[in-house]
Amino acid sequence: MDPNTFPTKGNLILAKNTLRLSKQGYDLLDKKRNVLIREIMDLNDKAKELQNSIDSVFREAYAALQNANIEMGIRNVERLSYGVPKEHTVKVRSRSIMGVEIPLVSYQNSTDHNPSFGFGSTTTGLDIAASKFNRVKDMIVQLSMVENAAYRLAVNIRKTQKRANALKNVTIPRYEQLVKSIQETLEERERDEFTRLKVIKRNKNQ
Repeated sequence: MDPNTFPTKGNLILAKNTLRLSKQGYDLLDKKRNVLIREIMDLNDKAKELQNSIDSVFREAYAALQNANIEMGIRNVERLSYGVPKEHTVKVRSRSIMGVEIPLVSYQNSTDHNPSFGFGSTTTGLDIAASKFNRVKDMIVQLSMVENAAYRLAVNIRKTQKRANALKNVTIPRYEQLVKSIQETLEERERDEFTRLKVIKRNKNQ
């Protein structure tokens, strides 16, 4: 609706309806923003926890790999690593949080896989290293899901904040002023019309 519209009762009704819808829209955006902020705070806590766990397990995994290299030789360990299968079980779905699509990753946990090497020519150190790196992979998959979700939420929070600010600081004040202006103009017209009718009536009586 044009803010410079002609002051009539019809336009006053339109302005009031637009103002009401704008306030309802702001309330919905504010609720959406609060929900998304709570979600992203939970995800940030999960991401920190996972990152700390990954760092710890990574150190353990590399230490185990170094022991395996010492026990079996680097070339032998490298040769066995070529037999590690590629990961083909990862599947990505999504769920919606207030209209924001959040990824859900499902996959066959690597701890369920059979070893890609025989036990006869390997040492316990290699078994430990493989187990540690499998744990790292599992946690990295989870971390990627959490960080991707947090990123999408952050982008949507910025968009929601921008729209809410536009309604609060621009649209709502503009239509409040428009409603006030039209009401004042119509009231002034009614007073003028009332005065004019009184003058006509008085002149007629005279």
